[in-house]
Amino acid sequence: MSTGTMKPARLHEFGGPGVLRYEDAPRPAAAPGEVLVRAHAAGLNPPDWYLRDGYRALPPEWRPDPSFPLIPGTDVSGIVEAVADDVRGFNLGDEVYAMVRFPENLMKGSGAYAEYVSIPAPELALKPVGIDHVHAAGAPMSLLTAWQFLIELGHDEPNPFQSFRHEPVPLQGKTVLVNGASGGVGHLAVQLAKWKGARVIAVASSRNEALLRDLGADQFIDYTTTAAEEVVCDVDLVLDAVGGAKMGRFLHAVKRGGALFLVNPLGFIDHEEAETLGVTVSSTQVRSNGAQLAEAARLLANGTVRVIVDSTYPLSDVSRAHECATSGSIQGKIVLTMD
Repeated sequence: MSTGTMKPARLHEFGGPGVLRYEDAPRPAAAPGEVLVRAHAAGLNPPDWYLRDGYRALPPEWRPDPSFPLIPGTDVSGIVEAVADDVRGFNLGDEVYAMVRFPENLMKGSGAYAEYVSIPAPELALKPVGIDHVHAAGAPMSLLTAWQFLIELGHDEPNPFQSFRHEPVPLQGKTVLVNGASGGVGHLAVQLAKWKGARVIAVASSRNEALLRDLGADQFIDYTTTAAEEVVCDVDLVLDAVGGAKMGRFLHAVKRGGALFLVNPLGFIDHEEAETLGVTVSSTQVRSNGAQLAEAARLLANGTVRVIVDSTYPLSDVSRAHECATSGSIQGKIVLTMD
């Protein structure tokens, strides 16, 4: 059901950034169990451009069977416009943020690149007090990813990447290495690990050193000049937010009984070698969770955790935002603002 029109960015086909169209479309309504949010900002995340590209990096049997046109985007911050009759806890005018329908809508778009977004109430949380919509929109997917890897998984859904449930490990007094520490997930993982009492080693390019030390990193390694896996040993946990073909290279940096957590597990790793070394290798799929966002909102509100925004673009310039996002060297998050 829709009530009038709005401006979203939509896909009518898969391809490069230029296939994103800023155009008129039906405005959604709040179905039972939902809240309609008038968006002020929407965050960009890797699944957005993977979807835009048709998930070509996935095995053919995992690729989407789309129903075009579709609206990509999961992360949104805005103001409650309407509340379904069966929803409690949210009121007209509330400032809220959310990661929308993920991974349920992984292959067909969750609708956040739009002026209005209908959101299941359990996925929604009040926006952190004291930060604006741009920074709030930059948080949900990256923050929930770091949270569910490091703090609390928060669900019992089957794990698509392994046969066992992912389990975060205690961080107090431990040494944690974050690879890709300047990215969306990485810079938040550094801060959450520090909050939990860990000593943090951040791996990123040299231009990010000052920022990451300001965010709490105890040690910094410039991957462009130094192979982190060759100079680090006996760490308790590696959170690899980069992944790729060489993601097994950190196995020998982890102490026996430690763990290697893979944010992007689509690559080869020698599990027999990991077992011989006594290293647990684990991954998980981030899931929408309003209760976790509400808990994390307190950390965002009091400054314990900060969202770093690399740049902003108006929704009408979404193609250029995607070009920037896929060019690399992003510090924190890219955020779309509603025109």
